[in-house]
This record gives sequence, C-alpha cells and structure tokens, in this order.
Amino acid sequence: MNDWPDRRTGDRSERYGQGSASPQPESARAMPHIQRRPAPPQRPTVPPQSQGYDDRYQGGQPGYDSGYNTGQVYGGGAGGGRGGSDGGGGGDAGYVQGRPAPDWRRRIKLGALTLVVVLLVVSVSTYFWADGKLKREVDLAKVIERPEAGDGTNYLIVGSDSREGMSAEEKKRLRTGSAEGKRTDSMMILHDGSNGPTLVSLPRDSQVEIPSFKGSESGKMFQGTGRQVKLNAAYAEDGPELLVRTVEFNTGLRIDHYVEIGFGGFAQIVDAIGGVELDIPKAFKDKKSGADFQAGKQTLNGEQSLAFVRTRYAFAGSDLDRTKNQQKFLAALASQTATPSTILNPFKLYPTMGAGLDTLIVDKDMSLWALGNMFFAMKGVTGGDGTSMNMPISGSNGGNLVWDKAKVKQLVEQLKNDEKVTVKGN
Repeated sequence: MNDWPDRRTGDRSERYGQGSASPQPESARAMPHIQRRPAPPQRPTVPPQSQGYDDRYQGGQPGYDSGYNTGQVYGGGAGGGRGGSDGGGGGDAGYVQGRPAPDWRRRIKLGALTLVVVLLVVSVSTYFWADGKLKREVDLAKVIERPEAGDGTNYLIVGSDSREGMSAEEKKRLRTGSAEGKRTDSMMILHDGSNGPTLVSLPRDSQVEIPSFKGSESGKMFQGTGRQVKLNAAYAEDGPELLVRTVEFNTGLRIDHYVEIGFGGFAQIVDAIGGVELDIPKAFKDKKSGADFQAGKQTLNGEQSLAFVRTRYAFAGSDLDRTKNQQKFLAALASQTATPSTILNPFKLYPTMGAGLDTLIVDKDMSLWALGNMFFAMKGVTGGDGTSMNMPISGSNGGNLVWDKAKVKQLVEQLKNDEKVTVKGN
C-alpha cells in the first residue's frame, strides 16, 4: 500500500536521510513530487508609488521567479485571498472577502428615492380614494339672487339627524329614533380668513323669513310672501339649497361651500380616533338624548359625543347653550384629529376619513383641498386668533329667537371685509 500523501510516489522504506546498511554512500534519489492545484486568478495589485520597484524584479534580475507562491496554498499573502484582507501582505483595502466594499452613498440615495416614490404613490392613491367618497349632492347654482362674494371663505356646516345607513340596533343605541327624512340639528357659519377663523352658530329656533326661491327638484319658482319660520324649517321644506338661500337672504353673507354630516358618521369619526377628550364644567343629565355626564375631564366615545352635542333640555339657555357645546366639541374633535399620531398612522387615518366621508354631503364645487382648509380652520377656532360665538340675539317671539339686526349687519360687514370680529354674540 502506498502511504505517501496524495500524488506522491516512491517506496515508504526508502526515505531520504535515514541511511542504509551499505558501506557505500547512497546514490542520489528522486524526491517525491507534489503537484500544486492551480491558483485562483488574483486581482492585480498596484505597488505604492514610493516603493520604486516591481515584485517581479528580485535581486536585480528581471523576470526572476522564486517559485514560491504566497497565498495559494495557505490562503494568506498579498493577494487578499479567502484567508484574510491584510495579514501582512498589504491586500487591497477596497476588497473584503474578495468583494468590493458597499457604496453607502449610492444606497442611501436609492433608499431616499424609493421612499419618495412610495409616499407619492400612496398620497395620490389616497387623494383619489377620498375624492371618490365625497357625495357632491348640493348644487349651489340653483340658489338665486345671491349676495356678492367677500374676502375669505364661508362654509355653512350642518349637522343633520339623518339616519341613513344606520341599523335598528344603532338607532336604539344612539337614541336617534326612527323618524323618516332628515332635519337640521345644528347650523354654523365658519369664516376662514386672514384674521383667523370665526365660527358663528345659527340656533335652529332662529326666526327668519323664507324668501322667493327655485325648487331644488322641480325647478319651479316660489315667490316670497314674507312668511316667518324657524330656521330649520327651511331645510325641512326644500333641503340644503333653500337653507343656503334663506341664510344668505337673512344675513347678506354669501355662502361659498356647504358641508353636512349625519348622526351615524359623526359617531363613527369619534370612535375611529379613539374618543374625544373634553373638560365638562358642570354635570348634567338628559333622558331624551341619553346624556349623563359628571364634571371634569373625560374622554367621550361616539355614543356619548352624540348625546353631548344634541342635549338642550338640560340647560336653562336651551338651544343657545346647546350651540355653545357644539362649538366646543367640534373644535376639540378637529384639534385632536389633526395630529401627527392620526395623520401619519394609516390604521387611524383611513378609518377616520372613511367614517366621515361615507356620510359627508358637500356642494358640487367642494374640493378635498377646500375641505381640508375647513377642517384646519375649525381646529384654529379655539386657539390663536380664532373666535366662536352665537348669532347676536335681541329677544324671543313666541319661542322663536329674534336676531339683533344691527349687530348682525355689523358682523356680516366685518366678515365680508375679512376684518377682526369685534361683535359679541349670545
């Protein structure tokens, strides 16, 4: 058997250097031959400029090769082979494990570009998704004899008692009843201008005159007769278009956009953001709305929020006190919704937007940009230069609230000219 390592030849007993029994000196013997495996191709190295010579020139003899190949058998040496990257051989610093070092600048640029593209795609997709959900059902072009437009933007915000899309269980839980059709539960004018937002509540029991108008469905002209009614009767008679016409006729202020939300959507928005925190100064209860609140700071869910903004019989000021609570709540809702924790969190943003947009009714010229401006103006009502008030009231007439005409005229002029509001409401 041949005990020599691989590729060695010769007899084991004839080992060089062990001598022999013969008195004659040993003759020359053939050394065992070891075949080297071919070395992997090496990346050529460039000697430093200060070295002044080429490794191929040894002892001043060009082309001299010692026959000893470093790094091919044992993996070390100057080639930077698999055994290491330096180890005294002076391997190329740009190579690690035989691969080029990563270009981090290029990777960061590519990562940033990818992030921008993803955000752009998500933003565009979200815009078209939200835009497609808007119910542009109110045609302000049907409103006749409109006042001239002033500076700033005026929104008529309406909270209706619409039960559309609500199940029997939801109606029972939210105490909305099952009345057919829909009526206005709250009406507000939000003015967004250079002197800060102004929110003016229009009590539903306000006494107003129904002017001449064009039927929103029939297109038929109805002549004004000087008929005096409560403001919410205009909405019940011919919907949003007549309501806008009546508000413009009795105030002289042009309404630029109309926004309406029903009971169900209101409660869903509150639940989607995890509730709204309010500081209630005095405890109150109301069997009709289901309100039962203690004094102090507390977080209201959708059901409790709806009860809070609908309650009026528990207050001495009835509808006037209710409108103040509505203003307070809407400002808190906007302030707590327009936060990074909601806007940057898709698990809160999309449910919140979906809940609101599903029941939101707007005019045909309303854009998402205008709707967003309205939302942030609402947020600013209770902070900075924002103002909230009721329409100035001079008294009552058989249960109807009569507006103070002089103060209303002054208020409207300040809003039209986008001036700082100095008029005080009730």
